[in-house]
Amino acid sequence: MSSHISNVRPEPDQVTVDIAKYVNEYEINSDEAIDTARYCLMDTLGCGLEALSYPACTKLLGPIVPGTTVPNGAKVPGTSYQLDPINAAFNIGAMIRWLDFNDTWLAAEWGHPSDNLGGILAVADWLSRTRIAEGQSPLLMKDVLIAMVKAHEIQGVLALENSFNRVGLDHVLLVKVASTAVVAKMLGATYEQIIDAVSNAWLDGQSLRTYRHAPNTGSRKSWAAGDATSRAVRLALIVMKGEMGYPTALSAKTWGFYDVLFKGKPFEFTQAYSSYVMENVLFKISFPAEFHAQTSVECALALHKNNIDLIDTLEKIDGIDRIEIATHESAIRIIDKTGPLNNPADRDHCIQYMTAIGLLKGNLTAQDYEDEAANDPRVDALREKMTCIEKPEYTKDYLDPNKRSIANAVQIFYKDSSSSEQVAVEYPIGHRRRRSEGIPELIKKFDINLKREFDDTQAKKIMNLNLDIDLLQKTPVNEYVDLYTK
Repeated sequence: MSSHISNVRPEPDQVTVDIAKYVNEYEINSDEAIDTARYCLMDTLGCGLEALSYPACTKLLGPIVPGTTVPNGAKVPGTSYQLDPINAAFNIGAMIRWLDFNDTWLAAEWGHPSDNLGGILAVADWLSRTRIAEGQSPLLMKDVLIAMVKAHEIQGVLALENSFNRVGLDHVLLVKVASTAVVAKMLGATYEQIIDAVSNAWLDGQSLRTYRHAPNTGSRKSWAAGDATSRAVRLALIVMKGEMGYPTALSAKTWGFYDVLFKGKPFEFTQAYSSYVMENVLFKISFPAEFHAQTSVECALALHKNNIDLIDTLEKIDGIDRIEIATHESAIRIIDKTGPLNNPADRDHCIQYMTAIGLLKGNLTAQDYEDEAANDPRVDALREKMTCIEKPEYTKDYLDPNKRSIANAVQIFYKDSSSSEQVAVEYPIGHRRRRSEGIPELIKKFDINLKREFDDTQAKKIMNLNLDIDLLQKTPVNEYVDLYTK
C-alpha cells in the first residue's frame, strides 16, 4: 500500500505574502519614521567608520580577489573600495555591526535592524551608478530612508512574538529576510518575485547562535549580519534572473521551516506592518554595549563618582561583600557570565564586565573590550563580587509593548555592613521615551565618528547634509556615498 503525496502547487505562505504586500504597496507616511530613519542612517554609518580603526574588522574588507575592479560598483564608506553589490553589502554590514554600537530592537527576539543598511545602501549605490552610466536617473536618499523603515518593520514585527533564539537560531536570519524583501523591490521585482525571493530567504541555511554564547563566543557575531544582508542581495539578484520561489517554504509538512527549525509552531503576530519599529527603535548612544546592559552601565556611571574611592584598588575591592544587579530575564539568559572572558566579543556580551568597567572608569568605550583594559585585575575582582537577580517587574515591563523598558539596578554592599545607594534606570538614553535627550548626543557621536576618517571641512559637509532632512531626501544616492569615500 502506498501513500501518495500531493504535488499540487499550494498558495504561498501568508507570512511571506504579507511581507511582499507591505514592501510592494505600503506607503510610508510617518514623518517621525522618516526623520528617525535619517538619524539611524547617520548613527549606523558612524558606527561603521569607527570600526575602521580596528584591524580585526578591516582585514575582512575589500574585494574577495585582491585587485578586482567593478565598473559602477558600490562604494564602501570610509574606504577606497568599489565592489559588486553582494560583497559591498558584506563590507558595509560588517563595519556597521563590528563594535556592537548600532541600533537595537528588543522583543521575543532581539536584533539590530540597521544591519539591513549593508544591503540597502550597496544596492542603491550600485543601481544609481549603473543608471547614470545608462543615461537614467539615480535613486535618491529618500528611497534609502523608505527602504530602511520597511526593513526595520519586517525584522522588528517578526521579532515581536517569535523567539528564534529559543530554538538556537540567530537573529541575523531576520536581517536576511528583511533585506531580501526590500532589496528585491529596489531591483524592480514584481509582487510575485518578492514572494519568490523571500521564500528563498526562509529556505536558506540559518545561522546558529553559538558564536554569541560561551564557550564559543567569537568575532563571527560581528560579521554575521554582513553575511546575512549580502546573502539577501544574492538571493534577490537570482530571483531577478528568473529563478523560482517555493510557496510553502515555511509551512510545508516535514520539510518546511516550521517543522525543521521552529518545533512545528507557526509564527505569531499581534500587529500588521506599518512604521512602528523605526519609530520605537533603540539607539546605542553612550556605550558600545549589548543593549540589555545599557542601563546597567548607566547605573555604574552614576555610582562611580561617589564610590570610586572605595573600589579603586584590589585591597579596597576586597572590602566589598557583593554587588547586586537587579535585571530582567533576557539579560540573565544572554549576558550573565562567570569565568574567563576570551576576547572582545566575549566581553561586550558580559553584563558583569561592562558594569565593572563603568564602576572603575566612569565610562565605557570600544577600547575597553581590548586585552589591555581586560588585563586590569580589578575588573575580574569586581566581576567575582557581582550577582544578577531577576526582578519580575523588570521582565514584565521589558515585554510590555507600551513600555519596552530595559531596566537594571545596581547596588554595592560592603563588608562593614554599609552600602551604596541603589541606582535604577528603566529606559536607556537611546529609548524613544528619551529621544529629546538622546538625539543631540547621537549627533555628537556621529560628529566624533566622522572626524575619525575625514578632515573638518569634509566632516562638516557630511554633517550639514544629514541635518537637512529635505535636502538629504533629494540627494542622489551616489552623490551621498561619494561624500564618505576616499
